[in-house]
Amino acid sequence: MRAEYGDGGPAAGVKLWHMVRGTEAVAMCGRELGGDAPVREASDWGKTAELCCHTCGAYYLRETPYLATEHP
Repeated sequence: MRAEYGDGGPAAGVKLWHMVRGTEAVAMCGRELGGDAPVREASDWGKTAELCCHTCGAYYLRETPYLATEHP
């Protein structure tokens, strides 16, 4: 997960949490995030004081089962 800052940048604090692949600065929903924005583990989804991006959540839930499955 990587944070999206509020309108005032880092001083404004975290506005929303997005899912990212690895250490990317582009969210699964396509929003470009600051490379210096705070990050959290994917397991923290829904456990933050701030909201989480609904679109990222939908993409993550669709993609995640396939990441854990071994393909021949």
